Order: sequence, then structure tokens, then C-alpha cells
Amino acid sequence: MPIVPQRLHPGDAVGLIAPASAPLDPKDIDRSVAALEEMGFKPKLGLHARKRRGFLAGNDRERAADLMRMFADRKVKGILCIRGGYGTARLLPMLDYQVIRNNPKIFAGFSDITSLLCAFRTKSNLLTFHGPMAASQFAKKDYPAFSRNHFLAVLTRPAAGGGICRGYTKKTVAILRPGAVSGELIGGNLSVLCTLIGTPFQPAFRGRILFLEDVDEKPYRIDRMLTHLLNAGVLQQAAGIAVGVCHGCEDPKAKSAREYRQTLEDVLKERLLPLKIPVVGGLPFGHFPYHATLPVGGGATLDATKGDLLLTSPAVS
Repeated sequence: MPIVPQRLHPGDAVGLIAPASAPLDPKDIDRSVAALEEMGFKPKLGLHARKRRGFLAGNDRERAADLMRMFADRKVKGILCIRGGYGTARLLPMLDYQVIRNNPKIFAGFSDITSLLCAFRTKSNLLTFHGPMAASQFAKKDYPAFSRNHFLAVLTRPAAGGGICRGYTKKTVAILRPGAVSGELIGGNLSVLCTLIGTPFQPAFRGRILFLEDVDEKPYRIDRMLTHLLNAGVLQQAAGIAVGVCHGCEDPKAKSAREYRQTLEDVLKERLLPLKIPVVGGLPFGHFPYHATLPVGGGATLDATKGDLLLTSPAVS
């Protein structure tokens, strides 16, 4: 069983770090601080969070130091990433996973942060959270209440979260193969997850509910990545697959092009249905404003009859 972190309370200190890329607008860091304060927390900005070094938010040592410092700080009750982008995989060999294990606390982010979510589950046995980030989501004025409320509910209440589609009104969910299965959640961004295969940070897939999302990848690239996971023998170990809203992953010319092209749904069906496990697509998570917070390592049920993903165990204590 994974280590379940303690829940957040109003007034708790929450660390803000940039373990991958810096925000495009430096002022987004100030907006991130303000957003956390508005949610009732006391933000603590990483020492190097304002750094910029090419496509990275500072050099590897600086970003790794900020992360480790937040875990070691007993006053910090949770850690939220400012944005994704690229760079977290470079930190994986530099981190002290025993320190992280000995100081369990909420850690949340998604996209490129998938590397850290999976590494912490694998190397530190820590339950983490695939959820919104400060600058990319919470700092936006039009960020949906659905996403903000789900984030707070999962991280502040020691109770099962229930169905992530509750209150979700967009018509994106599609049942690709019916059925129902329960198990531990694992996954994240498909592109990043593929880079972990064959490394010491690869998560366990057997008997898990695998959740996947991506952004701005054409269907043939999604096919390539799913094929890689099949060739590595890991997709065959999953008990069920939940796919989020993959924004920008459709080929608008798929139906009108003279050459044969596939839609995203074509690819998902061709690659996943032969596994003969429940599969649901278009669930509310990913690079999409309506983003439910998913506990990586938490218990869940994929209901591919009603089209929902249910969080069945408390993700915080």
C-alpha cells in the first residue's frame, strides 16, 4: 500500500516549485502565489523558482534542491508545481527518495511532472496527485470551479472522492469497451510515461487502472506511443484504461484527406480493444480546463458501463 499524505488545512504552508520549465510570463509566478492565498493557503516560493535557463527553470541542481528542500521542511504540508513543460526527468537520478519517503506530503502536478509522480510512487512508495498546477491552471481568471473544487475536495477531505464526472457537463466521455474493474491508479502523460519504460522509475502496471492523456500529438504519434507500450509488454498488464481529453490530438483532415488517415478514436480502438479490458475515453482530466485531480497510487473503479472513473479510497489522511 502506498504512503498516504496528510490532508491540507486552511492556513497550511504550500510550497511552490518549478521543477521543469519556467512560466512563459514571469508575472505568472506572482499570480500563482495570489491564487494559493485565495484558496486559503500560505504559499512558500522555492528559492530558485524564478530562475530561467533556456527551456528550464534554472539548472538541474537548483530545481532538484528546491524540491528536496520543500520535502525536508516540516512546516510545508504540500507541494504544488508552477507548470510543466520539460525537464523533470533530468532530476530523477539526483533526488533522495528516502528523504521523500520519510517526509510524506502532498505533491501535485501533471504533464511533464508525470516523471516525478511515477518516480515517487516507485522509489518512495508515496501517493501523489495528477492535478492542476499553479501558473498553468489556478492563476487563470477563467479557470473552472469544477477543477478547483475537485482539487480541494480530494486534498482536504479524508474520504473517497467518488466519480470524477460528477458535475461535469461536457459531452466528451465515450465508452470504448464496456465493463468494470477496480485497482490502483497509475499513469499520467502518455509521452512522458513512455520515456520511463525500462528505467528504474518505471511504475508497476500489473492489475492497475492505467490513466493516460496527451496534448497536441497527432493520431499516428499516439499510435506510435501506444505501440511502444504494447511492445514493451506493459499495456497487457493493465486491468483497465482511462483516457482523458487529449486536446489537439485530432487530425482535422482525417476524413477528407486523399491518403488514408485515422482519427484518435480509431487509434484508441485499434490499439486498446484487443486487450479485452474496460476502456473509457474523454474523461475530465489532462490538458483541458476541466481537470479532475487523480491520486496516483489511490484506489479506483473504472466504470465502463456508466462512463466514469470512481475514486474509491481516501487519498489523504
